[in-house]
Amino acid sequence: MVRWVDLKDSLSNFWFEFKRQKTGILGILLLIFWILVAIGAPYITEPDIPEKWKTIWIEYPKTVPPTWVGVFTGVSEAPQYVVPPEELQKYVRVEGTKIIIDVPYNMKYDVPPQDIVIMDISGNSTNRRLKPSLTLKVLRPDGEEITLVSGLKIKGTTDVQVARDSSVRKAVINWVKQKTGIQLDPTKEFQLVTTLDTLKVVFAKLSPDMLDNPQALKGEYHIIVEIKTPKGTSVDLSNTKLILTGRTYGYLGTDNKGRDLFAGIVWGSRVSLTIGIATAVLTVIVGIFYGVTAAYFGGWTDELMMRFQEFMASIPSLPILILLGTYFGGHIQLWQIVLLLTVFGWVGIARVARSMAYQIKEQTYVEAAIALGAGTGRIIFRHMVPQLLPYAFAQMALNVPSAVLAEASLSFLGLGDPTQVTWGQILHDAQNAGAAVNGYWWWVIPPGLAIALVALTFVLLGTALDRVLNPRLRRL
Repeated sequence: MVRWVDLKDSLSNFWFEFKRQKTGILGILLLIFWILVAIGAPYITEPDIPEKWKTIWIEYPKTVPPTWVGVFTGVSEAPQYVVPPEELQKYVRVEGTKIIIDVPYNMKYDVPPQDIVIMDISGNSTNRRLKPSLTLKVLRPDGEEITLVSGLKIKGTTDVQVARDSSVRKAVINWVKQKTGIQLDPTKEFQLVTTLDTLKVVFAKLSPDMLDNPQALKGEYHIIVEIKTPKGTSVDLSNTKLILTGRTYGYLGTDNKGRDLFAGIVWGSRVSLTIGIATAVLTVIVGIFYGVTAAYFGGWTDELMMRFQEFMASIPSLPILILLGTYFGGHIQLWQIVLLLTVFGWVGIARVARSMAYQIKEQTYVEAAIALGAGTGRIIFRHMVPQLLPYAFAQMALNVPSAVLAEASLSFLGLGDPTQVTWGQILHDAQNAGAAVNGYWWWVIPPGLAIALVALTFVLLGTALDRVLNPRLRRL
């Protein structure tokens, strides 16, 4: 039985040696960082991100870069601007049967917001023929007023988005034609109805070429929402919020569904650490015990076990994982990924453990235990396996990167767990959306760097542990 004094001395000596490994200290700091990120994910972002990740985030801008890109580009782009329900009430006034919401907006950017979104307007009516109706206008600093939405019926809980609505584009084009007197070719006008960047024109200086080359008109705008409530109808604005979705968002931008990529990176650290550490621990445990057992029994048992090990080593793991992913319905759950990576990951460790166990088997204390009649389990678990623990700990650290990369590869190929937020899944979505081709670098580089940084963390730890625990690698 190990005495506490001996264990304390061993740990003290280990830490003295480990402190001399600068890469190991860096690895520990990085590991602490990733653990804090994984544990603090619900507090750093939001606790319901895994559920929200499955949906389209209507109130967020689509495929926009981080807010800090303006520092390098020299172009100021409008960030996300949200008027929450409690603040929106300050801008509400009632005029007879009409409710007017007049929200001022200081547009001081080179590029205006991406969209205007009104969320959670609830309408009620006791008359089937009558419904509350909504009209959305923008009053510009030059005194001009544009009607974007007119007479929209509010049925139940309603959300309003204007930027991608073809009828809104037509209204804006007609307003420009009326104010500037320009004539448009029918073919070009038809094309503009589907491609026009609506708010760039709404927030542009009035000029004949504002449809093709809009120049931002800075100043105070007013977003005016008029809601008509005929007799027998009513609206509930207690949960209503107004959003001007930005051209930039957050620390790492958004994807084509409006999802905050910073939140995805933070929550993805949980999956990567869980899969990486669980797979590494299981593969090392299986490999160590398999190799030690083969060496202890020797003879035909060793031969049979090594032939099986060679057979498993000859199987290409990634193609098999892809086939199994297809067999499981095109997606593999996280626990299945851990199990499959363990099945194919123990073979190399088993061969090294076997060669080390053959040397340990010849030691005097093992022969003495056999002569005293100690059982097989006692000899393997009490006398042989503990001698391999230094190698096991180093291998656990070194095996984490391969497990993280394997999970990312499966998710990138579309075979991962779609219910989880993972870095590989983010890269898979980016590939499907053509992020690299379209220049959405913020969608590709952060998850790739996160995978590389986690791999580096455990490579640094594993290398340092190997140098400390392996006498042949120690430096004087």
